[in-house]
Amino acid sequence: MSSPKKALLLVGSPRGRDSSSEALGGYLLNRLKEHGMETGKVYIHPSMLTERGQAEMLQAIDRSDLLILAFPLYVDSLPAPVIAALETIAEHRRTKVRKEQKLVAITNSGFPEASQMDTALAICRRFASETKIGWAGGLAIGGGEALHGRSLAEAGWMARNPRKALDMAATALAEDRPVPKETVDIAAKPLIPRWMYVFVANRWFKNEAKKNGAQDKLYDRPYQA
Repeated sequence: MSSPKKALLLVGSPRGRDSSSEALGGYLLNRLKEHGMETGKVYIHPSMLTERGQAEMLQAIDRSDLLILAFPLYVDSLPAPVIAALETIAEHRRTKVRKEQKLVAITNSGFPEASQMDTALAICRRFASETKIGWAGGLAIGGGEALHGRSLAEAGWMARNPRKALDMAATALAEDRPVPKETVDIAAKPLIPRWMYVFVANRWFKNEAKKNGAQDKLYDRPYQA
């Protein structure tokens, strides 16, 4: 009898356990565990700070069959420590006998439109191709900041589409299939209506300006000729 396949979550947010990346990736990890897979978790940012951390991260990756990379969007790309981690993994795989593995990426951003993350997911797909890791698909979740690190259960109705998409993704991945397009489309649906997102975002921004004594400077144009 073959041993259970192993799934490893790589959390790419600097917020670590308090991040939306943790909430999204952790939800998928739990669903995979229910499907009989062994699971593990690595936080990229602290792992990349030391040689020992990097070595332990690489060892965990070597033992895994499915890699789940969860990260926030940073300037249309991945956070710098995540990029460094991917470079480290790529170099490691050049000097080691490679086992058959697959990669799925989950990214979220403050922008409500999932299309803002197309470039970041393309980078992940290219990484998989260059390192001979099977690409299992990518999920983009717009307005992820609305979760603000809460579990998908705590987020209630707002997280209904991410929950549905991740449930579907878990079933496909557990059956060794890539994430279906239907799942990608469900994940891309806004967490909340656009008008509500804009209203809340503007209110938050003005409150932050007031706390910092800048409420009278919001419309300043210091570089106007």
